[in-house]
Amino acid sequence: MAKKKKPVAKKKAIKRPVKKLVKKKAAKRPVKKVAKKAVKKAVKFEGTVVGKVTHYFPHVMAAVVKLKAPLNVGDRIKIKGHTTDLAQAVTSMQMDRSPISVGKKGQEIGLQVSSRVRQHDIVLKV
Repeated sequence: MAKKKKPVAKKKAIKRPVKKLVKKKAAKRPVKKVAKKAVKKAVKFEGTVVGKVTHYFPHVMAAVVKLKAPLNVGDRIKIKGHTTDLAQAVTSMQMDRSPISVGKKGQEIGLQVSSRVRQHDIVLKV
């Protein structure tokens, strides 16, 4: 005779309450709004300001300078900037691809330089 199998009792799943994680919010500190004022530092230069570099051509080692004062061939100049500190004599100046000997106030001239200069560098006459 075949034995009858007893029915197997299924185990009931016990539902347990899930603990909710509560994140603590950090206390907000009051933020003080401080108006930043633009502070211009007084920069002292050795000599008189002649102009400002507006462009640099690396292949021909030339800089375009917007003049604020007259400049002659043979004058000693110093070019000062954030990473630039260069002193040299003016050997070659051009305006509209033609050589000139005197640059007047307000003109943009091409100036041959001995090393790299950058835009916004200041040109000083020493």
